[in-house]
Amino acid sequence: MTAWTEFLTSQGAMLADGHVASFGNPAGELAAAESQTVLADLSHFGLIGLAGEEAQTFLHGQITNDLRELNESAAVFAGYLSAKGRMLANFLVMKRGDDILVMLPAALREPIQKRLSMFILRSKVKARDAGPDWVRLGVNGPNAGAALSEALGYDLPEGLMGMAHGEQSFVLRLGDQRFDVFARTEAASALWQKLAVICQPVGAPAWDWLMVRAGVPMVLPQTQDHFVPQMANMELLGGVSFNKGCYPGQEIVARSQYLGKVKRRLYLAHVDGDALAGDELYSADLPDQSAGHVANAAAAPGGGCDVLAVVHISSVDAGDVRLKSRDGAKLEFQPLPYPVA
Repeated sequence: MTAWTEFLTSQGAMLADGHVASFGNPAGELAAAESQTVLADLSHFGLIGLAGEEAQTFLHGQITNDLRELNESAAVFAGYLSAKGRMLANFLVMKRGDDILVMLPAALREPIQKRLSMFILRSKVKARDAGPDWVRLGVNGPNAGAALSEALGYDLPEGLMGMAHGEQSFVLRLGDQRFDVFARTEAASALWQKLAVICQPVGAPAWDWLMVRAGVPMVLPQTQDHFVPQMANMELLGGVSFNKGCYPGQEIVARSQYLGKVKRRLYLAHVDGDALAGDELYSADLPDQSAGHVANAAAAPGGGCDVLAVVHISSVDAGDVRLKSRDGAKLEFQPLPYPVA
C-alpha cells in the first residue's frame, strides 16, 4: 500500500485491486454523482511519461491526432492503433514542462508503454511509469469550478480540453463542470481535504458512470483491437486528425472516413441487467452474427447498467438489441450528449 492509498483509507475509502471501490455507500455515491459535486480518486487510470527532445515528435507519429502544436495550455484526445486500424488504446495526451504525459486505464499502462518503447529505436525518447509522480483526481458537478478555484488558488482553464498549471498541480477541463486534477504526491492529501469539504467523495464506479453518460469510450483489455476509431465516435470527440502525416493504421481510418464504410457506431443505452465491457450484443436483423459489443458499462443510479455500445447501425434502426444472448435484456437507447451526424 502506498502513502496515498493509506491516506485514502484513513478518509474512509474501501479499496479493491488497489483502487477506490467506494467510501462505504456505493448506491449513495452513484446518486450523488447524478446531481451533486463529487470528488474521485482516479488511480484506476495510469500515466505514461515520455521525456527527451524527440518525445513529442515520436508520439505524434504513433497516434491518431496531431501533436505538432501540443503545449501546456491544452490536452489532446487520441487513439493508438494496430496496423489493421483497430484501437489498442485511447487516451489523453498532456504536456507538463519537458514531459509528455499519456493518461489511460491503469490495466493498459504497462503493455502500451512496452509497445511504444518497441518503436522508439534510436529516437531521443525515454518512456516511464509516471503514475508515482502525480496523484490523479476527478471533480464533477455544479460546484466543481468553485471548489477547484478555492482549493488550487489559481484560475481554471475556460475552454474544453484547456489546462492550467500551478507549482504543485495542474488541472484539465473535460466539460462544463468536469475536471481532471493532477497533484504532486506530497501535495495531494492537503488538496483532497480542501476539496472534500465541498465535494462528496465517491469511488471509481461513480466516476466511470459519469464517463459513460458523457459518451466518452475508453478502450479496455476486453475491447482491445475491436474497433476502428470511427466506430467509437473518436472523430466526433476530436480524437482523430485527417490532416496529419502517417501513423500505424492510418490508411484504414482514412478509408473508413472518406468511403463511408463504417457500419457500426457508438451508442449510449440503459439495460436492466449486469453488463461488462466486451459483452456481445445480438439483434434479429443479424441472425448469423453478433450485432456488436459493450465498450464500457457502469452501474446506474436507478439500477441496471448504463453502457456505451458499439452496434451495427441497422440493428439499432431495427429497434431490438439484446445483451449477451438473443433473448437477453433489451438495450434502451438514449441520446448522446454531443451531435452525431
